[in-house]
Amino acid sequence: MRVSLAVAIIVGVSAGFAGCAAEPAKPGKPTTHAPDPEPTRTAEPTKPVEPAFDKAAHSVDDPMSIWVVSNKLRPLNPIDFAPSDLSMPEGVENEFNQPLREPAARAAEAMTAAAADAGMPVRIISAYRDYGTQVALYNSYVARDGQAAADTYSARPGHSEHQTGLVIDLDDHGSCYLMGCFGETAAGKWLAEHAAEYGFIVRYPEGKEAVTGFMPEPWHFRYVGPELAAEMHATGIVTLEEFFDLPAAPGYAE
Repeated sequence: MRVSLAVAIIVGVSAGFAGCAAEPAKPGKPTTHAPDPEPTRTAEPTKPVEPAFDKAAHSVDDPMSIWVVSNKLRPLNPIDFAPSDLSMPEGVENEFNQPLREPAARAAEAMTAAAADAGMPVRIISAYRDYGTQVALYNSYVARDGQAAADTYSARPGHSEHQTGLVIDLDDHGSCYLMGCFGETAAGKWLAEHAAEYGFIVRYPEGKEAVTGFMPEPWHFRYVGPELAAEMHATGIVTLEEFFDLPAAPGYAE
């Protein structure tokens, strides 16, 4: 009888302990994974900003500057200026054997050689003219045609671009020698199209007589250097007066 009671007690105690056992953990909310990070976007490389063209890189007043601007309102200073670096162009037919300033001479050699390679040989018919030569030339034109007419096609002494040593007049041995029709020849068209590549511009273009003061001269090429020539070509500004915001020079001050 006592044994049965003891067994009953043990069974009861065991059942109590079983009733106190921890309940199995309830399943929690499913774990939420963090979204995958956005792929890193590589910024497109920005193009470098081209620096603005420096119009003050060379003087427009100093007669030894390749950017000097000489016109009817801007005489050379001194008026009888003579370049110090004259050089004879080589390998180019030169009617009067006139030199040019050294950089212009080298550029003239390259441009005329390229024209010849393109099947359009040209020759120099005028280059550097000193002050004294311009005096004699201008006076002869005045005596022949009168001053008003002469002033449309010939610069007064001290105002001539030829005196800078940076100008060449070109001809193709055709019938348009120092005539406006030179611009319509194959050689004239080639030179106008390619001059900037060699640092030259057509200094007195058609339609700009009220700016430059001179009749169109498609044979008259002014050396300004490749940088300025390229900038003028790119911007479509065809006269030095307009490019450098200088007053138009249709006539002389006096």
